[in-house]
Amino acid sequence: MTRSRTRLYNEKSDSVQILRTYRDLIVVDKENGGKADALNAGIWLTDQPLSCAVDADSLIDRDGLLQVVRPFLERPEETVATGGTVRVANGCRVEQGQIESVNLPDNMLAELQSMEYLRAFYSGRLGLDRLNSLLLISGAFGMFRTDLIQDVGGYDTDSVTEDFEISVRLHQYLKDQGREYHVEFVPEPVVWTEVPESRDVFSRQRRRWYRGLLDTMVRHRGLIGRRRYGSVGLFGYPAFLFGEIPGPLVEGFGYVIVPVAFLLGAADVEFVFVYFALTVGVGVFLSWFGVFSEVWSFRRYDRPRDIVRLLGDGVLENFGFRQWKTFIAWRGLFEYLRGDTSWGEMRRSGFDDK
Repeated sequence: MTRSRTRLYNEKSDSVQILRTYRDLIVVDKENGGKADALNAGIWLTDQPLSCAVDADSLIDRDGLLQVVRPFLERPEETVATGGTVRVANGCRVEQGQIESVNLPDNMLAELQSMEYLRAFYSGRLGLDRLNSLLLISGAFGMFRTDLIQDVGGYDTDSVTEDFEISVRLHQYLKDQGREYHVEFVPEPVVWTEVPESRDVFSRQRRRWYRGLLDTMVRHRGLIGRRRYGSVGLFGYPAFLFGEIPGPLVEGFGYVIVPVAFLLGAADVEFVFVYFALTVGVGVFLSWFGVFSEVWSFRRYDRPRDIVRLLGDGVLENFGFRQWKTFIAWRGLFEYLRGDTSWGEMRRSGFDDK
């Protein structure tokens, strides 16, 4: 933008209106074209070297932006994208747009997601980051080199998981160019997001996530099996292709086949017990690892009662919640095969100061 930022004026182009009233603030008022379209408006209108994507239902910690920018300052030539940690805001006390008191939600579904998010970021993202094959920068809180997002054409408005798709596309673009680069997960900065508290909204969200996962894997299937994609093709892509996609499907299939086999006499009690114990054991281990990582390193959940509840949730989720999620994944698969590209209504309560 070359015009002075010190005076008030409006620019109108089709459905976009740019309003400037403050020196360092530009507000873009445009027709609703979806999240990816809104992000593209910011990407193509800014003249700043870095762009941060944040969900509307999320709040960044006071020092979050400073922390997520740090890798760009330490390694300006290599760092192309960074992402922070996402935690659940439901139940927390909010004052003037900031989380002032961290509490677990009263809603059980939201509480289970609190533990789920800890596991996802401290067991999943951290591991892929160490292997230099982090394929996903969360749309709730991600920082990118603006010029590179422009080079790859911006966010894809046809994708229902635009954050995942742009992250994978950025990897592929940079690898194809043979560039040295780094995508980093920064655990210290936190964005607090509002998660669904109703089963219908949760199911719609997770089905969309699964459809987006399938779509992105199919679009960028060329990443796997090629030497030039390095650790991304060796670890990152396979982790999603052979873990995140078939994992819930195989598990859900097992929940049906094993009991049937047992009733037909094709499986004995010991086999059924071992199968279920292994399934639960792996899940509990990863969940507890995420909880203990939070307690030892960051201590945002500092009440012993809350820590015990989170550890209990790591066990409790295996009796109903986990099985329900496998059913949701199967529904997401059928929707994808039908060509469903809907986003679905995501109702939120908002962040009223308490």
